[in-house]
Amino acid sequence: MANESGPGGAPPARAPQQAEFTGRYLLLGRQANDTGLPKTLRDKAGLTVASSSDFPRGAVDMARFGGADGVYFEKLGVAVTSSAPDQGAPLMGPMSAGDLLTVERERIVYVFQAPRRDNAPMAMPARLGEFAPQGIDNLVCSLAAPSLFQGPAEVDESARTWGLASSRVIESSWTGRGVRVAVLDTGFDLNHPDFAGRSVVSHSFIDGETAQDAHSHGTHCIGTALGPARPPAPPRYGVAFAADIYAGKVLGNSGRGSDGAVLAAINWAMTNGCRVISMSLGSATQRGQRYSQVFETAAQRAMAGNTIIIAAAGNESDRNKDIINPVGHPANCPSIMAVGAVDADMKIAYFSTRGMDPDGGGVDILGPGVNVYSTVPPGAHGRKNGTSMATPHVAGIAALYAEANPNATAREIWQLLVTNARRLALDPADMGAGFVQAPR
Repeated sequence: MANESGPGGAPPARAPQQAEFTGRYLLLGRQANDTGLPKTLRDKAGLTVASSSDFPRGAVDMARFGGADGVYFEKLGVAVTSSAPDQGAPLMGPMSAGDLLTVERERIVYVFQAPRRDNAPMAMPARLGEFAPQGIDNLVCSLAAPSLFQGPAEVDESARTWGLASSRVIESSWTGRGVRVAVLDTGFDLNHPDFAGRSVVSHSFIDGETAQDAHSHGTHCIGTALGPARPPAPPRYGVAFAADIYAGKVLGNSGRGSDGAVLAAINWAMTNGCRVISMSLGSATQRGQRYSQVFETAAQRAMAGNTIIIAAAGNESDRNKDIINPVGHPANCPSIMAVGAVDADMKIAYFSTRGMDPDGGGVDILGPGVNVYSTVPPGAHGRKNGTSMATPHVAGIAALYAEANPNATAREIWQLLVTNARRLALDPADMGAGFVQAPR
């Protein structure tokens, strides 16, 4: 069983309430696959910008940009540059009318962390319940010793987790076979015995770190989305057990990363034909804060390229103290499916954020996010709470829908997820379409 601390025994970093910035810039071009934009940036702004196609399979070296001032992600039509502020100003002048839609400061992103409940254990709900079909750390959240999570006998996880049972994954005849799923997070425990023999494509977008997960968050999320049908020891915890695994490390072992690394990994996933991207990461937002135009346009272009992006809504609420905060970045983008969290009683998780802004920023769907059992390094298993844990449930189920509907577009997969979701007795701003359900 993993412990609650981060690497080296230090508490895991927590996403701050105010956005933090790297000093770099995100430049949004007017269209994707504009191979002339790097030349334009050089000629008009004096910036040497490499292209993602310069790197094998789009696996960009984010540390050095191939010796350039920045890099252009062709699939998304977005560049990240290390230009100084005095270089940023002219970009919005002569270039904005013809070549760039906007320029944004690059944010620092984190795995979200749920607020602690005064060190009290989070008890399991009273029952698993019947879920009839009808009809999105520091997001490492609390880990605790097994004794703190022993719920009543009605919650039986001897063969499968409550999340797989309640979302109908156990009943589904689909496996995710032939569907490529990218999980963009803290990497993956590449030697985990539960994944022996599985093909895993991995790449680190973090300078000086390999794709090996020394944090635990990414391994937990990959286990939920893509874990085996018959793990060496029960219960089963993975959704799309036959899907192809793409592990992109966009958050370092400290749980911290950048917008540019996330965009680079989205571009990489699209280049490699991934139909589903799962992102349990982000930064906190303030009520009334507008979503990123760069990420929204990138998500639209991903959708047009037949890739759906699914992201955690965030853990910045503390409903026990009547604190409810809005969906975080980048899940607040309308074209990114934002996933909130419930417990096994189908009650909204105390940490789950709410759709509070009329101009985007809504919760789209709910997934299992409390007391979620999955893989952690090194070669172990553990339980976590968070919208982070709900997100890979939804991403894995998206892969099942993609297998079941091989000719469906990414937008059609989105519609299948929301139209088949189970409506709950919850505030629609917390729930979106309802609780995710797998195809039969």
